[in-house]
Amino acid sequence: MPYTSTSSDGLGCVLESLRQRFLDSSDDRDLPIIDAHLHFWDPTCNYHPWLCDEPMIAFRYGDYSAIRRPFLPGDYRALCTAEHRVVGCVYMEAEWHGEGAEDEAAWIHELATTSGWPNAMIAQAWLDHDDVDEQLARLASWSRVRGVRHKPASLAREDYRPDHGLAGSLTCPNYWRGVEALERQGLIFELQVPWWHLHELVPLLEAHPRVAVVINHAGVPGDRDRATLAGWRRALGEVARFPQVMLKLSGIGLPGVPWRIEDNRELIATAVELMGPERCMFASNFPVDSLVTDLDELWTAFKTLSAGLSPRERLALFCDNAVRCYGLLPSDASQALEP
Repeated sequence: MPYTSTSSDGLGCVLESLRQRFLDSSDDRDLPIIDAHLHFWDPTCNYHPWLCDEPMIAFRYGDYSAIRRPFLPGDYRALCTAEHRVVGCVYMEAEWHGEGAEDEAAWIHELATTSGWPNAMIAQAWLDHDDVDEQLARLASWSRVRGVRHKPASLAREDYRPDHGLAGSLTCPNYWRGVEALERQGLIFELQVPWWHLHELVPLLEAHPRVAVVINHAGVPGDRDRATLAGWRRALGEVARFPQVMLKLSGIGLPGVPWRIEDNRELIATAVELMGPERCMFASNFPVDSLVTDLDELWTAFKTLSAGLSPRERLALFCDNAVRCYGLLPSDASQALEP
């Protein structure tokens, strides 16, 4: 993927050693992990409307009161056991208040200075606003910013119609102009949208083959009934044929039940089949997914579900793809991780 960095923050030496150790041992405890999608926040001093305001919003995991508290790198590291070597991470924007994108970037860079994490960040921007070029230019000046996420407007599945013309959606001309601005800046387009909107990405990909796209949360498949999985598979297959698209295997819990391997085995196998192991990334989505699992159990489940792949394919899913996608090493070192 087309992003390179001039600073490795010491990660390169660690990864070189751990990657070779895993290839030599095939021991899951040696498998290096880059968590490609997580959040840090402190709602006691920063304003996230969804974490701070009452009443709480409708949320796909239901009651999220348990995560309306600070979650910082030290809190994440405290959840990691010796079974899992999480050596780096990518921060995902956490819906600060509407004018807070640069404040968020500043806060994250200060956090990285004091704690070493995150290694990179995806910022918030408003792609359908007239000043999108100015927004992106300011965000791109922060050294750890690799891309942006602006969740496009979407409809409930039962309300969806192909001619919806929804403002701020993937079909909106203003939103398209924002993606064009991303392409000019060389920034990644992080996309979180329900699977029944995924096909709307196709015309955009055809028009802009150089824009790098990372689909969040496996394309948000929702429930696991057969009709849903069949529709999700078709939608993911439509975008999988575009080589600039990558996919995060994250945020795939179900409301009201613990995260279970049997709920996600087919989903992960299908995603890897369609995208290839060279374009998928495992990620925790913590602390959000702490509502349905704990961190140790999640990484153990991902390792179990990928056990049938080769050691190099597993390195790609857990580490190498995130390093390449988010430019966590200098360009020559990242090229050495090409599949």
